Amino acid sequence: MLTAAALMMQAGCGIIRSSPDKVQDLDYTVVEDEDVPKELAEMIDARKNEQMHLTYATNEYMYIVAGYGEQQTGGYSIRLDSIYLGENAIYIKTSLIGPQKKENISKAKTYPYIVVKIENRSEPVIFE
Repeated sequence: MLTAAALMMQAGCGIIRSSPDKVQDLDYTVVEDEDVPKELAEMIDARKNEQMHLTYATNEYMYIVAGYGEQQTGGYSIRLDSIYLGENAIYIKTSLIGPQKKENISKAKTYPYIVVKIENRSEPVIFE
């Protein structure tokens, strides 16, 4: 996984360093399962057993996926901590939230992930 400090992208004749300093907040929507594009849903299903970071673009939108792989029980959720445009990249940070102690949780394995939709942009995505 790339870290913001270590990310360097070759572009043209020079090196561009990506800065995590916020340039602007991004408008986003957390996408419900039934609204995920079919091709992206298939990609998620194929990778759901392991931690995943995916991006998928249409003409209009970019979909950003963070998944936490197989969990032994239900009751997990994912919090979107931040999503913003840095100097040369989009930064996204999520957290896996475990089940509450008093919560009645399913004993079935689960595969928590989140899909975030933003306007399509050309900048790369950095998962923090």
